[in-house]
Amino acid sequence: MGSQSNNGISYPTSEANLCANNCGFFGTPDKGNFCSKCYKQLCLQVQPSVIDSLLCPSAPQALLDEVKPSSSVEQSPPCAAGPSKPKNRCGHCNRKVGLTGFLCKCGTIFCGVHRYPEKHECTYDFKAAGRETISKENPTIKGDKVQRF
Repeated sequence: MGSQSNNGISYPTSEANLCANNCGFFGTPDKGNFCSKCYKQLCLQVQPSVIDSLLCPSAPQALLDEVKPSSSVEQSPPCAAGPSKPKNRCGHCNRKVGLTGFLCKCGTIFCGVHRYPEKHECTYDFKAAGRETISKENPTIKGDKVQRF
């Protein structure tokens, strides 16, 4: 009862190696014979230098300098939009609208009072848009001309 058998399974004995940093604790072989504290400090020291080398490699930078932008690709000018208005305010009276804001077809959010195009001087051309949708939905059908005898 006092002794237990391990059913013939032999486990490797961990060798008692002192930390490679000579701090007095025992190190493990999977951590390079460092103790947990020294290994953590080593990882923190090595990690920034590895990150810097990954972010700023010197060889690929030279390759990037050699690559010239193609002249066939047109570069669009940067967007010259001024400071954008907050999306939670009415475009006409600047009232906070929250979740009840109405998005107009001109692209601006309005409160319940100014949601109609007549109330906020809408720039969207509803008449032309209506004509375009009708012409797309109802194409004109031209019949063959009747031949005269």
